Amino acid sequence: MTTSTAQTAELGQPEVPSTMRAAILKSQGDMAMETLPVPQLDADQVLVQVAAVGVCGSDVHYYEHGRIGPYVVDHPLILGHELSGRIAAVGSAVDPARIGKRVAVEPQRPCRTCKQCKAGRYNLCPDIEFYATPPFDGAFAEYVTIQSDFAYDIPDSVSDEAAALIEPLSVGLWACERAGIKPGSRVLIAGAGPIGIIAAQAARAFGATEIYVSDIAEDRLAFALEHGATHALNARTDSVEGLDVDAFIDASGAPQAVRSGIKAVGPAGRVILVGLGADDVELPVSYLQNREIWLSGVFRYTNTWPLAIQLIADGKVDLDILVTGKFALTESEDALKAGKQPGQLKAVVYPGR
Repeated sequence: MTTSTAQTAELGQPEVPSTMRAAILKSQGDMAMETLPVPQLDADQVLVQVAAVGVCGSDVHYYEHGRIGPYVVDHPLILGHELSGRIAAVGSAVDPARIGKRVAVEPQRPCRTCKQCKAGRYNLCPDIEFYATPPFDGAFAEYVTIQSDFAYDIPDSVSDEAAALIEPLSVGLWACERAGIKPGSRVLIAGAGPIGIIAAQAARAFGATEIYVSDIAEDRLAFALEHGATHALNARTDSVEGLDVDAFIDASGAPQAVRSGIKAVGPAGRVILVGLGADDVELPVSYLQNREIWLSGVFRYTNTWPLAIQLIADGKVDLDILVTGKFALTESEDALKAGKQPGQLKAVVYPGR
């Protein structure tokens, strides 16, 4: 059963508009503003009035290249999957008391019935619908829908920007969990971009005592030292091999960083690949074998939002410091290009402005 926005008044809910503005990727390198119908609600969904949307590297990649691996933009697509907002209406099976709540949105819809979902690995659901991954629209729009249990209430102390950036924080938390980070751990992180900084903060929150971050940009390394890292290494001049860390998290996607990072891991350590890089990378297999190093990729996350919200509320993670550019919905194309400017880390789009 679905609930239209026109029916919300009959259900005693505040009336919402029948149309909304959205920034749409028409084709590679071509963004346009359009007026669309506000999406209808399934019984278990909530309608979220979007407050803030972070720009992810995947959004930029779709804009610049029109595809990521097998996911091809072959029809107009709304980008954006890092978002927060306020619940404007609810489906027939959702408690109306949720209306007006500020929420952080986990931007995916697993089937909940397949083998992976039932095993608790819903991020690996073969039928998952993920925001801004073709053919599913994202959040560069005034309203979106999501299952009610994937819209998490946030306290007043958490900003709209931080709530939106819980999505990339979840990637960092999931990487640290996969890496087995615990109190006393020593970890190396390649890449001091947003995900690398977030992973460093997550590792610190998990109890890591030595957090090495490598990058080629000195300004980003300095920023990393201020926000999570205990050691900064210039990837051009400082060797990481032989550090014997407990875990290596690659947030760069650079093949050389992956290879050298693996050789920084001690026996029985873990290697976690997060960064999007080449489809095929030559690896030091004998090193992996001889030290029994466990290697894994990261594909999104599961059940990370409650922990993320708690860490932000407790001041153990600071996401607001990542925001370096703020843009209106009509400026979405500028937001997608902002990352190429010096000193930029994270652009945020505000559909309500």
